Amino acid sequence: MKFIETELKGAFLIDPERLEDDRGFFARAFCRKEFEQYRLNFDWVQCNISYNIRKGTLRGLHYQTAPFAEAKLVRCTMGAIYDVIIDLRPDSITFRQWIAAELSAENRKMVYIPQDFAHGFQTLVDHTEVFYQMSAFYAPEYGRAVRWNDPQFNIHWPEADRTMSEKDQKIEDFDPEENS
Repeated sequence: MKFIETELKGAFLIDPERLEDDRGFFARAFCRKEFEQYRLNFDWVQCNISYNIRKGTLRGLHYQTAPFAEAKLVRCTMGAIYDVIIDLRPDSITFRQWIAAELSAENRKMVYIPQDFAHGFQTLVDHTEVFYQMSAFYAPEYGRAVRWNDPQFNIHWPEADRTMSEKDQKIEDFDPEENS
């Protein structure tokens, strides 16, 4: 696997290295040794699937606070997404900065999201499925969110026609004091 650290310290794009022949290819999607080498949390305790019917579906930007802060490993297993993460670590030099990457079933790339990062995505095609691995169990009372169009972040989303949950539409502006 190729680990490519992003501008946001501790966040990585991971590109499986393919061993190809006339049958197809073989690639590793996880290796404890390699995750240890980059000092990444890999104690996955929960896996989730998000299936999205329509192009333009926007989910997020979600995270959990301590003691249930979670690292995530995210991959698109069907279709394609515009995946966004925001660094919400107040002591980080990239606090409030975001990056985006296209993850798709075709490119098979993954994104490793450290604890204290918000995560969300928008589907780029109909019938898109996303697979998540998390380092902490879901604890709704510790769940927080950043609004998709909060002016503090100025995220550039690709699709103007959006489908969102009512809950995500009602998220207020980010307040570091309320969200810790």
